[in-house]
Amino acid sequence: MKKTTPFGEIEVLDAHTHFFSRRFFTTLINQSPALSQESDPIARVGERTGWMMPPDDPATLAGIWRDELDKHQIAAAMMMASVPTDEDSIAAAVAAVPDRIIGGFFLDPTKPDAEARAKRALDDLGLRVVCLFPAMFHFSMAECEGARAVVALASERPGTAIFVHCGALSVGVRKKLGLLSKFDMRYSNPLDIYKLAAESPKANFIVPHFGAGMFREALMLADLCPNVFLDTSSSNKWMNYEATPTDLPTVFQQALRVVGHERLLFGSDSSFFPRGWVADVFTAQLEALLKIGASEEQAQAIFGGNLKRLFGL
Repeated sequence: MKKTTPFGEIEVLDAHTHFFSRRFFTTLINQSPALSQESDPIARVGERTGWMMPPDDPATLAGIWRDELDKHQIAAAMMMASVPTDEDSIAAAVAAVPDRIIGGFFLDPTKPDAEARAKRALDDLGLRVVCLFPAMFHFSMAECEGARAVVALASERPGTAIFVHCGALSVGVRKKLGLLSKFDMRYSNPLDIYKLAAESPKANFIVPHFGAGMFREALMLADLCPNVFLDTSSSNKWMNYEATPTDLPTVFQQALRVVGHERLLFGSDSSFFPRGWVADVFTAQLEALLKIGASEEQAQAIFGGNLKRLFGL
């Protein structure tokens, strides 16, 4: 499946989407005393957010996503279960639509069972991406033994990756539901990944959102470590934090100059329905690459070729 663009026919693979399963929402409900007391808490969440609540069966949600990807001519997407311990939901989705969904899962590496959970997810459930959120779970990539163990697992498994969220972290659904987000931004620096990335050249690392406000540090990390990829996802409103005003074409131009087109991964950060796949994000990135005069080869790589190569698809 290919998408028609000014760069020609491109096979688009999205490196960053979220699989908001029924368990995702029940996990959040259990964190809210008020919602937990509702007679129909799932319906109440739907009212508060304006979102479609997912069906009980994750395979059914996978089918909805397959139709959405078809609608936008998207060949495949990396979808991550977005709360810890939801590996089974995304694994069911991958099993239902194996040629369209690349499975990722949240992991808290500070938990004593983290290594065992990661091994089961990678070896038994067919998932490919371990998603680590240092600020969310209050750990340092440079010092956490659980993170080190997970990276070692990925090093031994070609076609897998370690996704590490850095920079500014905001979870919109938690705000909508009035849930506190006790994140610790001291653990958000991409350079904290350097030691593990340098010591584990066979492990692949993905830093999303161009570093989400730590663009300079993300570029430094990727420049020093050829096993680090940057994803381009979301509205990238972190650009508002830059001391010198910047825009998306400038960000792409600098990333191409420092990292090169072989390690940039297009992502949309799509997550919920009825919004579905966020076409505006794709359009903005396409226009940015056109504006800076990117080549067809560069566009083909960024919008899909690099993700295919990373996962050996």
